Amino acid sequence: MTPKCSLSLLVSAIIIFGTAATGRGDIYKYVDPEGVIHLTNVPTQSNLPYVLIMKEKRVIIRLKGDNVRYDDLIAKAAERYRIDSALIKAIIKAESNFDHRAISPVGAKGLMQLMPATAATLQVKDSFHPENNIDGGVRYLRYLMNLFNGNLPLVLAAYNAGENAVMRYNNRIPPYQETQTYVRRVLHHLNGYNSGNRVH
Repeated sequence: MTPKCSLSLLVSAIIIFGTAATGRGDIYKYVDPEGVIHLTNVPTQSNLPYVLIMKEKRVIIRLKGDNVRYDDLIAKAAERYRIDSALIKAIIKAESNFDHRAISPVGAKGLMQLMPATAATLQVKDSFHPENNIDGGVRYLRYLMNLFNGNLPLVLAAYNAGENAVMRYNNRIPPYQETQTYVRRVLHHLNGYNSGNRVH
């Protein structure tokens, strides 16, 4: 290390450069007889009295993958309402990422993000209840499938923006950025599930 450098600059340099190269984040200090401070993340000279001054905080990140916890409920609803289970799973992935307690900024709730009015129409009393939410959401999906003759992009657009919005634009996907992105996202997830790939 360069003599007379400030301690804070040396620490910053080691954190930025030293740890990136070695993958170790512990910082050790040694003051030589001339009063020069030496900092390192790899004290290779065991004969020198290095002192640990900063301990790396190791964080373990668990990536949330496909939640299979609800597969049985999804399969049950898929069979009951004759909807592809992969489609149901793709919608849940896009809507709530399998968080049954999810609430959107506009008040949609649960796995399939049912709006309060939609939940009431479907007689779903507790949108946070996974089975009730999935059953209600898939029942609504079946209604939309019948309404739009199985045209999946229109069904998804209606699920996101409402059936009236799709009809208002002459049975086309409404020119809403959110809805157009949503349709693409669900179709992407659906393709991933059907091909057996991991969906991110």
